[in-house]
Amino acid sequence: MNKIAITTGDPNGIGAEITIKALNELDLPQDKIVLISNKDVLDYYGKLDKKYDIIEIPFDKRDIKVGKVTKEAGEFSFQSLLKVCEIKPKAIVTAPVAKNAMYLAGHNFNGQTEVLQKYLAHDNQLAEMLFVANNFRVLLLTRHCALKDVYLTKEIIVKKITNLVKTFNNHFNIPNPRFALCGFNPHSGEDGILGREEIDILIPAVKELQALGVDISMPLPADTLFVKAGNHYFKGEKDDYDCYIANYHDQGLIPIKTVAGDKTVNMTIGLDIIRTSPGHGTAFDIAGQNIADPNGMISAIREVL
Repeated sequence: MNKIAITTGDPNGIGAEITIKALNELDLPQDKIVLISNKDVLDYYGKLDKKYDIIEIPFDKRDIKVGKVTKEAGEFSFQSLLKVCEIKPKAIVTAPVAKNAMYLAGHNFNGQTEVLQKYLAHDNQLAEMLFVANNFRVLLLTRHCALKDVYLTKEIIVKKITNLVKTFNNHFNIPNPRFALCGFNPHSGEDGILGREEIDILIPAVKELQALGVDISMPLPADTLFVKAGNHYFKGEKDDYDCYIANYHDQGLIPIKTVAGDKTVNMTIGLDIIRTSPGHGTAFDIAGQNIADPNGMISAIREVL
């Protein structure tokens, strides 16, 4: 299918609202978009200015429980993702879902990325989380796991960053991207005093990548690495690096979300289809009040136009 498919996420959150607002502001041609949603859910949260195609996911409007975590909403969220994987569109944009709602429905995935990995990946493809805010980009080497379970090897890092190069070549049209690798430990381990992950894992991975022609730094202290990135972002300047490589979730997301806020876009790379999503959650606390900011959704859609 040569269209951008947009899911509206958890029907009890802000997903439908921000999707409607974003599409009305962007005013995209009807033949470019297909919505994976439910007409009753969309009508509950607003009105679209154009009649975009809708692939209906069953949902009883009596089950809309604004701001609540429910099994029915989790099932709707999961079935929307299954449908978008089935139709194989040009690109995917997903509104936020509640992981705990999907768990209630019996679908034990730690996020939408993991669902896409299961149902879209083939031939040992790996779905990766790349966060984008204009020219400020952060790749996570690990995703949704407890800090004590963060596990990396030289081989994992080499594979993930080799795949990242392909994304920069093909999606961002950057032929020779420049990467900065965050150290794993405070102060990048201080020559092993504060941890040996840099010596045993990160540095050997960097040397192998550099031998392959990848422009990547040695591990750099993460506490200072992002300072210049933030300054460049606020000034609208080109960053020193095309992407920062973070070892675990909060190491990368705290700096980019502090700087860019809800304009941060979560991009799934490594599969045949690019997927984007706003870098925020379901916002149950403001759902149904028509006050949700659509800028994150607008940025997510623009990233795949």
